[in-house]
Amino acid sequence: MQHVKLKGGCHCGAVAFEIISPTSADMLDCNCSICSASGYIHHFISHDNFTLLTGQDMLTSYRFGSGEAEHLFCKKCGVKSFYQPRSHPDCYSINLNILPGSESIKANIIPFNGRNWEESKSQLR
Repeated sequence: MQHVKLKGGCHCGAVAFEIISPTSADMLDCNCSICSASGYIHHFISHDNFTLLTGQDMLTSYRFGSGEAEHLFCKKCGVKSFYQPRSHPDCYSINLNILPGSESIKANIIPFNGRNWEESKSQLR
């Protein structure tokens, strides 16, 4: 499997990260309240393939529902460029829509019914 190294981050640049991504990946388009409101497309990257370059001190955390997922937002611009999902505890979820160079990844986007997470979680890989 081939991989590509990409850099991403928030809108203002205070939070920056680097990922190593496969050049082809399944991604989720979730319809839950927070994902649909922000246009979030989930690209799951293992913790080992994610490096936070700058902005640890600029991240603020938000939890809702079960509290298992940790949504991380830039304190300055408010963008959630990545977070720790409950569905993939060994990965970060990167928002494909804010990832420069994402056209180098063949994305297989799969609809996910996050509004009914408990019933739909068996579909996750």
